[in-house]
Amino acid sequence: MPHVENIRMFVRVYELGSMSEAARDQQVSPAVASSRISRLEKHLGVRLFNRTTRRLHPTEHGSTYYDGAVNILQAIDEAEAAVANIAQHPRGSIYVAAPLGVGKRLIAPHVPAFNDAYPEINVRLRMSDRHVDLTREGVDIAFHLGILADSALRLTNIAECQRVLCAAPEYLSRRGTPRNGHDLVAEGHDCLLLRFPGADEMQWTLMTDDGPRRFVVAGPFESDDGDVLTAWALDGRGIAIKPIFEIAEHLRSGALVPVATQTPPTSAQLTCLYPHKRFLDPKIQLFIDFMVKRCKTQLKERNSLFQLPR
Repeated sequence: MPHVENIRMFVRVYELGSMSEAARDQQVSPAVASSRISRLEKHLGVRLFNRTTRRLHPTEHGSTYYDGAVNILQAIDEAEAAVANIAQHPRGSIYVAAPLGVGKRLIAPHVPAFNDAYPEINVRLRMSDRHVDLTREGVDIAFHLGILADSALRLTNIAECQRVLCAAPEYLSRRGTPRNGHDLVAEGHDCLLLRFPGADEMQWTLMTDDGPRRFVVAGPFESDDGDVLTAWALDGRGIAIKPIFEIAEHLRSGALVPVATQTPPTSAQLTCLYPHKRFLDPKIQLFIDFMVKRCKTQLKERNSLFQLPR
């Protein structure tokens, strides 16, 4: 369906604001992407984008056409998904995003088994600790670990993940062991920070006798990669806040030691997010159901490796 592919390319160029990024997203060359947009403009008899050296900007016609184009593609995808469901033969690609720790330890290990069960469904896994915009980046499913702000997305709760403040024995022998969040701040401990561009002061929410309380923390090391923070903690560079499932082996071996246990971190909720649609693509539902079951089992196994002292 060449015309449909032209519309699909237009939507991705509009959302990404770049011909080259849209071409990469649709796995074609920039020349092919440009040709599809040109053919669509010729068919409609209007210009859809104003082109500059750095970025494409939609014209008034382009902005008007976008909403209708999205509805067209959604209707086509739903119709094809319904046919696939009726035939009990799901196929196609699923684009999945996950934080690094979750992706490496909970999602990626089970992707091959999912492919064995559904060989005509291709899983495209993208892992990053940064915020993911599902619509702009063309993501079908995103796993999220933490407190979720209000969202227009649909979600499936998977599990509550216990977290711990931890450090290497080397760091504690040098700087002392904080008993609670007050010690953490008053003694000026080096906290290993997971931070993103534009973030304000770093706060850790800890459970006190009076309920959850935010403590402003600081430290000389920060990264947008949670695994980097783990490596720094193992190297004795400071205190990290980590889900137990990510570092259970290190806690069990003593390479990392729980600290500030009088005020433990609040738990983080592991959820699965996906866009609101009137009709959910069966292959997406299959992947969600498959991974939710596997994640729950995996979390139970990993958490059993180490239990925090009561």
